[in-house]
Amino acid sequence: MDQKGVFYAALSYFLWGVLPVYWKMIDHVPSGEILANRIFWSFVFMAALIVFSGKLPAWRETVMGFRKRPERGIALAAASFILSVNWFIFIWAVNHGHVVESSLGYYINPLISIVLGILVLKEKLNGAQVLSVLLASAGVLVLTVSYGQFPWISMGLALTFGVYGLLKKMVNVDSSVGLAVETMTVCPFAIGYILYLIFHKESSFSVHSLSTDLFLILTGPATALPLLFFAKGAQRISMFMLGILQYIAPTLMLLLGVFFYHEPFTAVHFWAFLFIWTALAIVVLSQSRGTGLFERKPLSR
Repeated sequence: MDQKGVFYAALSYFLWGVLPVYWKMIDHVPSGEILANRIFWSFVFMAALIVFSGKLPAWRETVMGFRKRPERGIALAAASFILSVNWFIFIWAVNHGHVVESSLGYYINPLISIVLGILVLKEKLNGAQVLSVLLASAGVLVLTVSYGQFPWISMGLALTFGVYGLLKKMVNVDSSVGLAVETMTVCPFAIGYILYLIFHKESSFSVHSLSTDLFLILTGPATALPLLFFAKGAQRISMFMLGILQYIAPTLMLLLGVFFYHEPFTAVHFWAFLFIWTALAIVVLSQSRGTGLFERKPLSR
């Protein structure tokens, strides 16, 4: 096993897992403004990285290739807007005391990806995958019935990131080039909103403190670096190991929400999480065994 690959992948998931701490440090800034700055500074950071890493020809080739295959450009543009929605939900949720619900969303995400594979890619499920989806659905149902409302934050995060992953799978471009194109696509909207806030004297820049300005600027590296570490790790290790490591992020979020930010974790939460944890354990076992109940069915042609 490539130890460097494991290190890079684990580091990326660790950084994603502690990202709520970063957003909490600027929770006095409106979520929409944080999102606009995150998009703008991510584009600035990625543009600089593309230039200095010698990937400008690859970036240019990707953009020019959309003329020949416009469906790829449409898919990547859609991915950029969906990712922006995911970012906003996460920032808003964290800064309004919903870190635990956010962690649930990223636990559910792999199971949402399974469902999207059925609906869009016409993939066939084996018995273990069917059982895991049913258990996850039971977990969501427990929360819905107990609280009298659908867990919109959790499902919103899971669905947006699941659809984003599906669109990225359809386009299949280099991760750094892809993020540069995605942030470039939505950057005009972010700049427009930032200018609107400045014009109406509602901008948080140069108002609160130098640290606030610095944290807003550093949203670019905070967004891009985990993705770059992930790409380096994914190239070196198996998908199975990557699938195991991905649960570092929501686990850290859950621990932060309960023990650091003292969010409620009731018996209802426990049972809902237990259903979902069991579902995830079944998925992991199905990937590692490959026999009997866990044997993957061949795709129909």
